[in-house]
Amino acid sequence: MSNLPDEAFRDTIGTIDEGGNRKFIFPKKPSGKFYDYRKIVSYVLLAILVANPFIKINGNQFMMFNVIERRFNIFGFPFWPQDFYLFVISMLVGVVFVILFTVVFGRIFCGWICPQTIFLEMVFRRIEYWIDGDRGSQSRLARQEWNGEKIRKRLLKWTVFFLISFGIANIFLAYLVGSDQLFLMIEQGPVKQASNFIALLIFTGVFYFVFVWFREQVCIIACPYGRLQGVLLDNKSINVAYDFVRGEKENGRGKFNKKEDRALTGKGDCIDCLQCVHVCPMGIDIRNGTQLECTNCTACIDECDHIMESVGLPKGLIRYASEDEIAKKEPFKFTNRMKGYTAVLFILLSVFVGMLFLRTNVEAIILRLPGQLFQHKGDKISNVYTYKIVNKTMKDYSDIHFELIDQKGEIKNVGNKNFKIKREETAQGTLFIEINEAILESDKTTIKIGVYNGKELLETTKTNFLGPRSFN
Repeated sequence: MSNLPDEAFRDTIGTIDEGGNRKFIFPKKPSGKFYDYRKIVSYVLLAILVANPFIKINGNQFMMFNVIERRFNIFGFPFWPQDFYLFVISMLVGVVFVILFTVVFGRIFCGWICPQTIFLEMVFRRIEYWIDGDRGSQSRLARQEWNGEKIRKRLLKWTVFFLISFGIANIFLAYLVGSDQLFLMIEQGPVKQASNFIALLIFTGVFYFVFVWFREQVCIIACPYGRLQGVLLDNKSINVAYDFVRGEKENGRGKFNKKEDRALTGKGDCIDCLQCVHVCPMGIDIRNGTQLECTNCTACIDECDHIMESVGLPKGLIRYASEDEIAKKEPFKFTNRMKGYTAVLFILLSVFVGMLFLRTNVEAIILRLPGQLFQHKGDKISNVYTYKIVNKTMKDYSDIHFELIDQKGEIKNVGNKNFKIKREETAQGTLFIEINEAILESDKTTIKIGVYNGKELLETTKTNFLGPRSFN
């Protein structure tokens, strides 16, 4: 910003000191209107996050991301490896939505919705405030020698943090392998479920490391979205912003003096109390403008409003606003860039919904056996095929068989003519298709095959049927 000539802060981050060492942040406990709103949103989202893997719709887990078996459930809809294109499109919809949301509202996702922020700020830090005290007490405790008080508080905090990390790891595992598998592990014990138990311990260790030590570094170093926002934001994006026009005025900031008329001295409304810095969980000064570390958590808004109210100045010195609104007094406009992202999102959603309706509950693949030619069986031509049928539903099919739909002929399944497919399982086998040579119009004919359960048509698929060449 032109009013803030010193840009040296952009060469470093708030969590690293001048020697390049990690500088731990001890933020002041936030309070205020926005913080109360965030608590409501956070605990609702936490309840949803915990409940999702244990809710079932038509026997399907509400949310599951089984990467190993490539099986995903989203809002109760199962996605198999054969539906991977749908999963990719749904992820693209999510990415474009977040991009559009960022272009319009800045990094509000990080401050209000991100699980990392919610767990850190609304669970772990609140416990820390309860055990270690507020900013000053935490800072003193960190510098304090290892006496009885410090050992007691550290052991209590680390034990509670470990138990919460273990609980989060269980929830995370339920998303990955399914809640049924998690309950089975609890029932059978860690010996019989060694692989899942080892995964649980690894996840517990990762979460414990993140929330005890790594903390805000995740947002700065590890999270790709934090880097992406720098490309997406512009002067028209709404962010948590400091009104530098009002805060600086002609003669900059100045400490508050109740006997002084700031309008006459030309000083801005910012009284340089540094409370917005002390309350920031990222350790930055919002008055320096939009920064990579800022997660739009609104703690500085609440703190600044409280200070402004206490000194008799108008609230809103730090608020949700775009840079153009502050510098040029321009109201928010839905720009062509935002309209473009909206159009892309609408197209992706339309494609996704269309493909979702075209998706079948049973998928069949029938292919000619490689390297095998046709066979003459009297006046009939026979081809051999392999088939694979995937039952994506939560119900069993007990009378599966094949029928030719657009050709006269016979399908002979190797083994039982009719067979069963249990829920969420696959069936594979070999079959022969025989068609009278007289009705074949060419040496390569496309045939349509129906997969039936009794009289119910579940799926149709096409394959090629080879016959002798005609020299007529």
